[in-house]
Amino acid sequence: MLSTSTRAPEKRAAQKISKEKYIDTAIIACVVLETIIVTLALIPAQLWTRLLPQSSGAALNGPFPASIAPLITALLYLLPAIIGFLCRNWQKALLSATLPAWIGLGLFLIAATSKVGIFYLVSTDHVTENVSVLELFAALGSMGWLARQIFKLR
Repeated sequence: MLSTSTRAPEKRAAQKISKEKYIDTAIIACVVLETIIVTLALIPAQLWTRLLPQSSGAALNGPFPASIAPLITALLYLLPAIIGFLCRNWQKALLSATLPAWIGLGLFLIAATSKVGIFYLVSTDHVTENVSVLELFAALGSMGWLARQIFKLR
């Protein structure tokens, strides 16, 4: 009888660790998916029309068919909030939610500076736009984390 009661806490601890691994895997998958979508969204329309000349909607929707374009837009907004919701603390929520924007904007700025020049990064309108994207992702991640806190209280 004593051995059964001592195994129960160990079993609960193992289940908790397993659950946390699944949540961490889900966060990583969401971050990777969001990074891919953000990076694809930042590619200019002119490049998509050159890469996909057979597609009539390449300038508007990039590599995505027009039928799923609204879903891609919804994912751009929902994934940072989902990432924030899955995170246990707010620091991880903000970092994980904004990481796709940091990576996507970084790749875009590297490509743009190779074409336009190094001062593309510090021009006033581009700095404002880049910071706005980061603020949006941070706000969405924060809202997801706050939603987690609200549901945890109930």
